[in-house]
Amino acid sequence: MTSSQIAKENIARINKAIQYIEEHLEKKLLLEEIAKKAHFSPYHFHRLFSLVLGETPNEFITRKRIEKAASFLIHKKEVSITEVSDWVGFSSLPVFSRAFRKFYGLSPNDFKKSSTEKFSKICKTESKKGQIQITFEQYISSIQKSLNWIQMNATTEVKITERLHLAYISHVGKMDHIGNVYHQLIRWATPKGLMSQENLRMLTIYHDSPKITDPNHLRMSACMVLNQAVNVDGEVGLRTIEPTKCAISRLEIAPYEFQTAWESNFVWMSENGYKKADQDPFEIYYNNPEDHPEGKCIVDLCIPVQ
Repeated sequence: MTSSQIAKENIARINKAIQYIEEHLEKKLLLEEIAKKAHFSPYHFHRLFSLVLGETPNEFITRKRIEKAASFLIHKKEVSITEVSDWVGFSSLPVFSRAFRKFYGLSPNDFKKSSTEKFSKICKTESKKGQIQITFEQYISSIQKSLNWIQMNATTEVKITERLHLAYISHVGKMDHIGNVYHQLIRWATPKGLMSQENLRMLTIYHDSPKITDPNHLRMSACMVLNQAVNVDGEVGLRTIEPTKCAISRLEIAPYEFQTAWESNFVWMSENGYKKADQDPFEIYYNNPEDHPEGKCIVDLCIPVQ
């Protein structure tokens, strides 16, 4: 059986389990408990999860904990490594240190010292001897250049977002493949009349950072904002983004400008004294770029802040 042959309803249930894991990394996560959330037996859940994600539940949990720890070590240098280990759910500091070194090839302390750039990207490579090597590349050449870009191209402010009720389909893999997922969501929504609802908005949630996570493991949600209650089926799920304090940039940009826009928005956030919160960043689309005379997207980039 391949992932494409798995019932869409089962994929939706797996996605609920993934959401539960990501929201409870700091807790002890037992296979039986997670499987119950998805309404599977532990054996069936382990088998389907591994098939859909390409890694076992335990491998997924460990990777998510380590990547979250890496984010803390880069962005919250004032926090001790012991605190980071506790925050991401490791049973002890030695266990955390061994798992982190195996994943990144560096101890947490060396990793923290090495990531000196204010804005850097983690690059993992494998040497001829099979050893993991890690480097940090500065991905923003000029902070002032980024600030100038965001000032010229965006209206940026910090405010509380409205509560957003969403229908979504999850995507795991490279960012440029999410368009296919949106086509699936639109095919589901059109016969229900949802594409004709007032103030139609689509939304992408980024559950992983491309600065930290392997491109093939990036998880995103392709979403539609709902103005009314709907029944979902197949691989479509429901979720809610509660009112969230965010640094929000409203832009009208071409698709190739999104990376620059996100990087500049993060610079604006940091340079104005805000720190990223634990919630996932997201973007809200207000138009179909195919209908725009210049093929541009009208979009809000939203970074949750403390």
